[in-house]
Amino acid sequence: MTATSRRIVLAARPTGMVDDTTTRLEEVDVPEPGPGQAVVQVGWLSIDPTIRTWMDDAPGYLPPIELDAVIRSGAIGEVVASATDRYAVGDTVFGMMGWQDHAVIDEGESAAQVLPPGVDPTLAMSVLGVTGMTAYFGLLDVGQPKEGDTVVVSGAAGATGSVVGQIAKLEGAGKVVGIAGGPEKCAWLVDELGFDAAIDYKAGPVGPKLRELCPDGIDVYFDNVGGEILDACLANLALRARVVCCGAISAYNGRADSPGLKNYFSLITRRARMEGFLILDYTARFPEAQGDLLTWVLEGKVKHSVHVVDGLEHAPEALNLLFTGGNTGKVIVRL
Repeated sequence: MTATSRRIVLAARPTGMVDDTTTRLEEVDVPEPGPGQAVVQVGWLSIDPTIRTWMDDAPGYLPPIELDAVIRSGAIGEVVASATDRYAVGDTVFGMMGWQDHAVIDEGESAAQVLPPGVDPTLAMSVLGVTGMTAYFGLLDVGQPKEGDTVVVSGAAGATGSVVGQIAKLEGAGKVVGIAGGPEKCAWLVDELGFDAAIDYKAGPVGPKLRELCPDGIDVYFDNVGGEILDACLANLALRARVVCCGAISAYNGRADSPGLKNYFSLITRRARMEGFLILDYTARFPEAQGDLLTWVLEGKVKHSVHVVDGLEHAPEALNLLFTGGNTGKVIVRL
């Protein structure tokens, strides 16, 4: 009897949140490796906001996911069959393997990274993975914080934002302010992660609180959300401020309806810089960041939180958590 494997494919382009019409759970035969390939039994899925943008038929830094194709995402799993010297049976690997029980990897476009033995998968997917890399290079290379700077982070209780704020404190920021949704998340940022203050955007307008907490303006704003919160921060920039455009999660479920920015002219009057980046541009430097981050984690200087959802079939619901504020820290699906 042939063994079967589950996978989740894109059934239709979503409008707004992902729902039952967007994805389809299928059963297929477990693949066999061809020459130069290996088969991985996937154990963990990385759930990131950018997955939602890949579902749209719109230009981006990666092609849209094709209809009836497996939903693209990072994943960690164990090699269970191999026809290549690059991967040995038993290796734990990380790669873009998608929402499925079994994936085929190779030495080219579908290559994966072999992880050192004993690495905690949740740590490899969060602080030592793309999340940590995004926080590290986005803040340090693009934001270029200086000692004494006021740093503001939106989406601060999420996987990336929570690490950004802690790195900013380690780099000597004079004040770090996080923007998050709900009193529990705000308390976590201040009491557990060491942020100097937090703004609950659900409790009222962000602008007045920014002016109160950052009377001399914002030197570095790390933007994960876009929309009204980005606009409020633009209105309160310090001279020579740096705005790091990491994400715009507020617009991912309806990009055509996103409001325009009213305060972009502050970039002129404050002689500020707003710059986007892609973490793919920094892959050659990942070991540098992983070394620093691992040291900080072991020393207790950087803490992280993971929100684990069990079951491949619940991956769409896990993705929606990122847009409803139902998570604190990194969202991971455990198969």
